[in-house]
Amino acid sequence: MSQTLAPPARPRQTVHRVARPPARRTRTFTRPLQYLALLGYVVFLGFPLLFLLSTSLKTPQELQSPDPSFFPRHLTWVNFGDAVEKANLARAAGNSLLVATLTTVVVTVISLPAAYALARFRTKLRGVATVWILLSQVFPFILIVIPVFLVLKQVGLVNNPFGLVLVYTVWCLPFALWMLRGYVAAIPVDLEEAGAIDGAGRLRVLRSIVLPLLAPGLVATSLFTFISSWNEFFFALVLIQDPNLQTLPLTLARFFGAEGQVQLGQLAAASLLATVPSLVFFLIIQRRLTSGLMSGAVKG
Repeated sequence: MSQTLAPPARPRQTVHRVARPPARRTRTFTRPLQYLALLGYVVFLGFPLLFLLSTSLKTPQELQSPDPSFFPRHLTWVNFGDAVEKANLARAAGNSLLVATLTTVVVTVISLPAAYALARFRTKLRGVATVWILLSQVFPFILIVIPVFLVLKQVGLVNNPFGLVLVYTVWCLPFALWMLRGYVAAIPVDLEEAGAIDGAGRLRVLRSIVLPLLAPGLVATSLFTFISSWNEFFFALVLIQDPNLQTLPLTLARFFGAEGQVQLGQLAAASLLATVPSLVFFLIIQRRLTSGLMSGAVKG
């Protein structure tokens, strides 16, 4: 009777596993460092505002004291009233708001289709536009301020807010176009092709897929354009001579005396009030920086 021989047993291989340090111990070590870095960053950003607030609430005698303290000893709101009434800060803020808002709208409307064309279509003008964008960022504007003044004077746009809007549009457009071009290039072309396969036309693809994905880029571009137009001083100084049409940066310069004396309390109060619209504008649109990032990739 034949016997079936079983195959010889294979020797067991011992697997040596490398012990890894627990992730909890690494998090425990790095988490305080992250919080410390975040706290330092917040203090770095918030200290100028705290300094302006503290200075604006001090009396003139305390500001001229040889041993001033960071926190005011006697709170006063006189500096805010003098800054608003004497310098006519409300009218200057209205002029700046008008110029910054119009510039933001015009730059966004022009740069959006231009950025999409530069990112998607390969033409001969693409290289020329890229070179123009790069050269415009390194070209000193002080060399062209006199020709710009003469040209705008011929067409009647000196002492005119729309002249500032035109200059600010040309000034902010290259960087805004460069930013939006990067956002458009980051959107996969497959999403647009998938929408076209589903039967959507070009306009439907742009409205339902591309625009929602470009929402963070549009918000960032609008924020950059608004703040740049709101804080610009040099072109406004050259093109605006009428006190009733001056913007906020020009109005803040009035607090510097002829002999180098500075009305520090009123300047701090006016500067603090001038930063409020920019902060409010940022708080309104900061939620949209990330919302809509991938909302256009989901088919309804």
